[in-house]
Amino acid sequence: MAEHGELEYAAAEGNDLPAHEASYANFVHFVYVGLLYAINIVIGLGVGGVNGAWWIAFAVFVIATIAAIFDLVGNTKAASAVALVLALIALAGSA
Repeated sequence: MAEHGELEYAAAEGNDLPAHEASYANFVHFVYVGLLYAINIVIGLGVGGVNGAWWIAFAVFVIATIAAIFDLVGNTKAASAVALVLALIALAGSA
């Protein structure tokens, strides 16, 4: 049968809240950049598939990939937003 003694938990010593907050901030940043990257890819597929402008779509893919890498390495958000604006301009211009 199982013992009915006092339970012992292996918990971390001290307050590690700053580490949790940093992990959460990194997660939110990764989700933001990943979401903008996915939206850029969908816009690129719309430019290529619907409008038939596959060279412009390829440019959207390349710009979105470079912007996502830049944002993930540099811990910024601006490049992905700029890539999204450029993708929307490419979508409007190829129609």
